[in-house]
Amino acid sequence: MAVGTEVVEIIKPRTDKREYRRIVLSNSLQVLLISDPETDKCAASMNVGVGSFCDPVGLEGLAHFLEHMLFYASEKYPLEDSYTKYITEHGGSTNAFTDSEMTNYYFDVNTDCFEEALDRFAQFFIKPLMSADATTREIKAVDSENQKNLLSDAWRMSQLQKHLSLESHPYHKFSTGNWDTLDVKPKAKGVDTRQELLKFYEEKYSANLMHLVAYSKESLDKIQSLVENKFQEIRNSDRSCFQFPGQPCTSEHLQILVKAVPIKQGHKLRIVWPITPSILHYKVGPCRYLGHLIGHEGEGSLFYVLKKLGWAAGLSAGEGEWTSEFSFFKVVIDLTDAGQDHMQDIIGLLFKYIQLLQQSGVCKWIIDELSAVCETGFHYQDKISPIDYVVGISANMQIYPPQDWLVGSSLPSDFNPTIIQKILYELSPEGVRIFWESKKFEGLTDKVEPWYGTAFSVEKANASTIQGWMTSAPNENLHLPVPNVFIPTNLSIKNVQEKAKFPVLLRKSSYSKLWFKPDTVFSTPKAYVKIDFNCPYASSTPETEVLANIFARLLMDYLNEYAYYAQVAGLHYGISLTESGFEVTLVGYNHKLRILLETVVDKIAKFEVKPDRFSVIKEMVIKDYQNFKFKQPYQQAMYYCSLILEDQTWPWTDQLEVLPHLKAEDLAKFAPVMLSRAFLECYIAGNIECEEAESMIQHVEDVFFKGPNPICQPLFPSQFLTNRVIKLGKGMNYCYSKEGLNPSDENSALVHYIQVHRDDFILNVKLQLFVLIAKQPAFHQLRSVEQLGYINVLMQRNDSGIRGVQFIIQSTVKGPGHIDSRVEAFLKMFESKLYEMTNDEFKSNVNALIDMKLEKHKNLREESRFYWREILEGTLKFDRREAEVAALKKLTQQELIEFFNENIKVGATRKKTLSVRVYGNQHLADLNSQKSEAVQPNTILIDDIFNFKRSQPLYGSFK
Repeated sequence: MAVGTEVVEIIKPRTDKREYRRIVLSNSLQVLLISDPETDKCAASMNVGVGSFCDPVGLEGLAHFLEHMLFYASEKYPLEDSYTKYITEHGGSTNAFTDSEMTNYYFDVNTDCFEEALDRFAQFFIKPLMSADATTREIKAVDSENQKNLLSDAWRMSQLQKHLSLESHPYHKFSTGNWDTLDVKPKAKGVDTRQELLKFYEEKYSANLMHLVAYSKESLDKIQSLVENKFQEIRNSDRSCFQFPGQPCTSEHLQILVKAVPIKQGHKLRIVWPITPSILHYKVGPCRYLGHLIGHEGEGSLFYVLKKLGWAAGLSAGEGEWTSEFSFFKVVIDLTDAGQDHMQDIIGLLFKYIQLLQQSGVCKWIIDELSAVCETGFHYQDKISPIDYVVGISANMQIYPPQDWLVGSSLPSDFNPTIIQKILYELSPEGVRIFWESKKFEGLTDKVEPWYGTAFSVEKANASTIQGWMTSAPNENLHLPVPNVFIPTNLSIKNVQEKAKFPVLLRKSSYSKLWFKPDTVFSTPKAYVKIDFNCPYASSTPETEVLANIFARLLMDYLNEYAYYAQVAGLHYGISLTESGFEVTLVGYNHKLRILLETVVDKIAKFEVKPDRFSVIKEMVIKDYQNFKFKQPYQQAMYYCSLILEDQTWPWTDQLEVLPHLKAEDLAKFAPVMLSRAFLECYIAGNIECEEAESMIQHVEDVFFKGPNPICQPLFPSQFLTNRVIKLGKGMNYCYSKEGLNPSDENSALVHYIQVHRDDFILNVKLQLFVLIAKQPAFHQLRSVEQLGYINVLMQRNDSGIRGVQFIIQSTVKGPGHIDSRVEAFLKMFESKLYEMTNDEFKSNVNALIDMKLEKHKNLREESRFYWREILEGTLKFDRREAEVAALKKLTQQELIEFFNENIKVGATRKKTLSVRVYGNQHLADLNSQKSEAVQPNTILIDDIFNFKRSQPLYGSFK
C-alpha cells in the first residue's frame, strides 16, 4: 500500500490537462502517477539509482549487462522473451539504457493491455530469472553492441576523455562491456559472471533507490491501486544512495593538449573544463547562461568571428557529462582545413570571449530574455509520446525534489550573478583540457587508448602558453548578442471557422499549389510551413545535384547569424535538398514566422555566391562524401538497396568525383538556371488563418514569378519529375554483394528485402499485420537465440508508395550469405506459427494494429509530417488511417495466410526478393567463394546496378 501521498504541488505547464499524483509505497518506492484520458498509449518507466559507476573492478560493463539480462524472463513469466512478445503484439515497444549513476527500463503498450504489461514489467524487479543459458548468449549481444561502437568517433573520443582522468575514479571506467571483460577475463580468474550478476542485482537493486512513472488513461485512483498491487513486493533493503565523491581530474589531467586521430575526415577541437555542477544551482542555470553566450551564432559571437575568418564550420557550448559531484563544461568546434592551421588563434579567441564575459558582468537583460524563452517553451511545450515523456520524468525523479519533477532545470528563475561569475571564472586557462582531433596526426602520436584503440599524444598547455595565444590572436570585434526580436509576445489562439479534419487544397495556379490545415486539435500558438521547390534542372546530373546541395547549404550559411535568434526563440527553419529540387521548412511560434519566411525567400531570390564561403561549404561537402565509407555496414546496405530500387538517383561516388572540380562560378551560373523553371508545392498548418496562408504564398509567388524579369517560369507539363521505383520480377531472387567500404570494419550486414505491392489499403494492412506478428519472433530467433548481431530488425519499407518488408541484420559472427539463409530458415519456421495461430490470437493482433492506427497525432509537427508525405508522394490519402482500419475489420485469418503464401513464403511463385550483402573484413573469404558457387535457379546476381536498373520495368508514380 502507499504510505505516503503527501500532497506536493507539482509544477506543470499551463496548457497541460493531465493529472499528476506522487505516492510512496510501503517499500519506499517513489511513484508518479499520470492520468491522461486522451492518450492512445500507456507507458511506464522505472529508473534505478544504480549505473555503470557501480561496476566491480575487473567486470567492466556488468551494470549494462544486467540491463540486457533483466528483461529475459521472471519466475512468474518464465518463458524467455515473453515480455517483449506481449508488448510487441499489443502495439508497444520496450527498451532500456544504462548511465553512469542510473539504469532506466521502460515500455509503452496499447491502453487496454496496460495491467498485464505492468505486471510482467514489475516481476523483473521482484523475481527475475537470469538463466545460465541466456547469460552466455546475451554477453554476445553486449559484445556485438560494443563492436558497432568501435569505429564511432563519438564513442572513441568520449572514452579518451575518461582515460585521461584519475584511475581510481569511476569516471575513468569502460562502461559498455565486451566479450573480454564479461567472459574471457573473469573465467581466467575463476570468476563466474552469472554469479557476480546475481550478486550485483541482490546487493544493489533496492526499492528505495527506484523511481517509477506510470502513465495511463485511467483515473489516478485506478492507476494507484494498479501500481500498489504490482510493485509493493519489490524488496527494499534500505540501501543508501551510491555516492562517488571526489573529482575525476587532478592537476596532471589539466592544462593538457591531447592530439588524437579520428576515424572520419575532419578536424575538431573539444575544449573542456571541470566545473561546479550546475545541478547544485539549477534554479539559477549558470551553464544555460554561459552556453547561450559562448555558443551563440549571431553577429559578434565567437562562432560568427571564426566563421568570418573561414576557420570553423560549427560550434556548440554547454555542460557535458555531470553528476552532483563533478561536471564538465565543453566547447566543441568543427574546424575547416584553414582552422586546423590556426588552432592557437582559435583557443586564444575563445579565451578572449570568456574574458569579455568576465568584464561585462552578468547581464540582467540576457537572463530575463532567457527566462522568457524558457517560460514560453515550458508552458507551450508540444505533447510527446508517453514513452519518451515517462523516461524523462523518471530520470528527473532521481535528481530533483518532487515539485520540479516535470520542470527539471528548464525554468531558471533566480537571478544570482555571483554563482554565474563563479562558474565563469572556472573556465580558466589553469583548468582547461584541450582535445584536438585530426587525421593529420596519423603517425605523430605515441599512445593508444586501450578500449577503442584510439591513437593519441599528450603535451602540456600551461596558462602562460594560452595567455600567449590570447595575445597573438587576431583583433576581432567580439561582442554580446543584441536583444532578440524573434521572442514571441502574441501567443493567442486563432478562431478557426472551418473545423477541417484533413488538409484542403486552398489555391492552385500554374506556379503553385497550397494545401492548408488549420489547427483544430492542439491549440498551441505554433505553425508549420513547407514549400517544396520542384526544379527539374536541380537533379539532372551528378554535377547539378552537388551544386544544388551546395546552394542549399550556402543559403543556410548566409542566413545563420540572423535566423539563429529565431531558433533561440523557438522558431526553426531549414533548407534542404530533395529528389527534385529543394525545400524550405519553418516550424515554431507563428507570431513572427512571416518575418522569417520573407527573409528566407528574399535570400533565395537574391542568391549570390560568396567565393570564400563557397570554398568552406565545398570542403565540408567533400568531407561528408569521403566519410560515407565510415558509415555502419547496415547503413551501407540500406543505401545500396535504395540505389537499386529508386530510378532517378546518382551514386555518391559520382558526386564525389565531380566535386573537387566545381568552382564558385559554376554555382553562380547554375543557380539562376536551376530556378528558371519551378513549381511550388506548399503546405501550411497550425495557428494560421486561411487568408494569412494565402497571402504568404501569394508573396512567395510575387517574388519569384512576377515583375519585368521574373526569376522563375512555370514548369511545362512535361517537366514534372517523379521518383519511380524499380519493379522486381515475380518469383525472382536478386542478390547484390559488395565489400564493406571501410577495410578495418569487422561488421558485415544484410538487408533482405521483399517487394510486395503498390500502395493499396487492403494489401497495406495485410503487410502491416504480418510485420506486427513476425517482428518479435524474428528478433527472438535471430538475435536472442542465434545471436547473429545486436542490430537485428524486421520492418516495413515504403519507397514512394511501393510497399515491402525488410530484415536488417549486422554481424561480426557470421557472413551475410549465412545470415540470408537464416532469414529464410526463420520464414519457414514462422510459416507453421502462422498456420497454428488461434482465432483469438489473430483477433488480438488485428485489434492491436487497429489501436496503433487510431493513435492520434501528438503535436503539430507529427501531424504535418503525416500529411506532407501524402502530398509529396502524390498518394493524397489523408484518410488513410480510417480507411485502413475499415479494411482491417474485414480481414480474415485465411486472407492473411493466403497473402503470406503468395508474397512472403519461401519459394512463393509471386515472391520478389532483393538481398543486399555487405561483407566486413572477417568475411571476405565468403564473398570470394560465393563468386565461384553455382547460381541457384530464379536467382540473378546483380553485378552492375545501373545496367540492372535499365533492364527493369518501373512502377507507375502516384503523382
